[in-house]
Amino acid sequence: MANNNQRKTPKFNIFWMYGLIVIFLVTFYYMNQDGGMSQEVKWTQFENIVSKGGVKSITVYSNKNQAEAVLSDSLAKVVFKDMPAPVVGNGATPPNKIVTTIPSADKFDEKIEQWKQGGVFNGEVDYKQASDLSMVFWTFGPIVLLVALWFFLLRRMGGAGGAGGGIFNVGKSKARLFDKDNDSKVTFQDVAGLAEAKVEIAEIVDFLKNPKHYTELGGKIPKGALLVGPPGTGKTLLAKAVAGEADVPFFSMSGSDFVEMFVGVGASRVRDLFRQAKEKAPCIVFIDEIDAVGRARGNKANLGGNDERESTLNQLLTEMDGFGTNSGVIILAATNRADILDKALLRAGRFDRQIYVELPELSDRKEIFQVHLRNVKTDGSVDLDLLSRQTPGFSGADIANVCNEAALIAARRKKQAVQRQDFMDAIDRIVGGLEKRSKVITEEERHSIAVHEAGHATVSWHLRYGDPLIKVTIVPRGKALGAAWYMPEERQIEPKQALLDKICSLMAGRVAEDMFLGFIDTGALNDLERATKIAYAMVTYYGMSDKLPNISYYDTSGDAYGFTKPYSESRAQSIDEEVQAIIDSQYERARQILSQYESGHHALADLLQQREVIYTEDAERIFGPRQWRSRTEEILKDASDSQDAAEGQAAGQAGEPGDGQSGDASTVTVTPPPFEQQDN
Repeated sequence: MANNNQRKTPKFNIFWMYGLIVIFLVTFYYMNQDGGMSQEVKWTQFENIVSKGGVKSITVYSNKNQAEAVLSDSLAKVVFKDMPAPVVGNGATPPNKIVTTIPSADKFDEKIEQWKQGGVFNGEVDYKQASDLSMVFWTFGPIVLLVALWFFLLRRMGGAGGAGGGIFNVGKSKARLFDKDNDSKVTFQDVAGLAEAKVEIAEIVDFLKNPKHYTELGGKIPKGALLVGPPGTGKTLLAKAVAGEADVPFFSMSGSDFVEMFVGVGASRVRDLFRQAKEKAPCIVFIDEIDAVGRARGNKANLGGNDERESTLNQLLTEMDGFGTNSGVIILAATNRADILDKALLRAGRFDRQIYVELPELSDRKEIFQVHLRNVKTDGSVDLDLLSRQTPGFSGADIANVCNEAALIAARRKKQAVQRQDFMDAIDRIVGGLEKRSKVITEEERHSIAVHEAGHATVSWHLRYGDPLIKVTIVPRGKALGAAWYMPEERQIEPKQALLDKICSLMAGRVAEDMFLGFIDTGALNDLERATKIAYAMVTYYGMSDKLPNISYYDTSGDAYGFTKPYSESRAQSIDEEVQAIIDSQYERARQILSQYESGHHALADLLQQREVIYTEDAERIFGPRQWRSRTEEILKDASDSQDAAEGQAAGQAGEPGDGQSGDASTVTVTPPPFEQQDN
């Protein structure tokens, strides 16, 4: 309502200024016209013209020693016939005045008396003080107009970028201010999961609301809190919740807003930001993606001149905890690159707390689903527990995308509510990409893909740490021609044998091609890439090599060792040899497993080629139950059995023979989709 009551001022247009200049010039021109134009002549010419008679009046300007004579029309024609007159336009008044410089006022008076006695001049003589306004205008007027136009254009450029933009405002802060009058509706109730992070953030908000509760005991609130976590985990959402919960001003801006092409702008904006914050203290300042300005100094050689980013960082360090104090100003910042931040920025007194916002756990994912399903119309088939287990490794943004994609799929299918199968397809769509059944694939390629994917499924089924298999498909999806879908166990640490089992499972597709097709192709590119990365990580990061044990070259500081490697050429050769040995051993291990279960592999490949998609129960019918069944597999098995029973009951009520269909090999049982995949 306050905005509606304000008087609306018209927008200024640059053409208004042009119009004012034209009006001023025209007015000045006509104000200086008093009967025609004048022609400057020499004194002798002036005497001769007056001696001819016909001069109406003479005006003497004593301060300039000039005299101006007004001629009659007949005399003007005679005078300007032989004299070059000022150029005038068509229809303009011809010149009728002459101006000359007189020797002195006394001698000119004597000359006038002579003309009167001779009868050649009987007009009036007027004595005036000449005005220099005209001369000043025509001398300095163009310069003044150019300067005025220049300042006008600069001011226009200063306002073109909005608040804090332009030439004159380039050093102003671009922070957006939120206060209790703003319509920021995000609260802590809208932030699902992140229980530990919300506790620490809520403590800061509570301190600003009830400072005496803490200060009476001598406690001090942290000056800054840094939110650290992978993308999409809710760091910015937490900051929005703080803005919605706190009853104090909240400044929000991005780290990239400090950096400009002009020297000194970043430091100026930092000073202006903290100046505004101090004026509104107590308040909160939130800097998103602070790594854009807080990158560690001195990591790389500065090849030229002043580093604007370092100057901005130095000013930020000074403002946060320098010689002066910023009582009542709390800094919140967010980044997913905490390893590259400057150590001086992370020290106590600036960012006293580092709040880790990790990927949500099982219970957190369930809460996130509940938040995002508030406005989604679902039916009874949607099981939040099952959806939470089907999305390990998903961030909050990923889960929001799953819910939205499921609603779009259900709407595309003209359904009245979003069902469980829609969520299954949504996860498939997000993880693997869109199905491409129209892609042209030859029969030979389909057979090769089926053999490859059946190799993955066969080997992973017989490994202790093999991830639970969900389904295998040879339908092209995204960039993959086929995929074996798994649901990995959520482990906090990975034993060495689990990494070796993963490499063995990845190599199984290439091994199956070599064993059962007699040739290898380019379909194993993704498998080889992932296996090689795991092997190098085992040797260089985790110290799991037999030849190079207990050595790690992982750099947590973000320096990346500059331009040099932390090991010699001989050590690099040893690393390559160890990686090759690990991959070779797992390649042979996969070959042994496929040789042992060759018949099962062929049955799986034939079924896959026939139906294009096979599920967990299909592999279980061929190989039998897995020897090492995880908790996730038990839950998924129970969920699948309960759904089969519900579908069979619905079919029986409709008068269909549900008993005979449940055990038919051609029946495709709907099972949960996976998180990880292996591309062919």
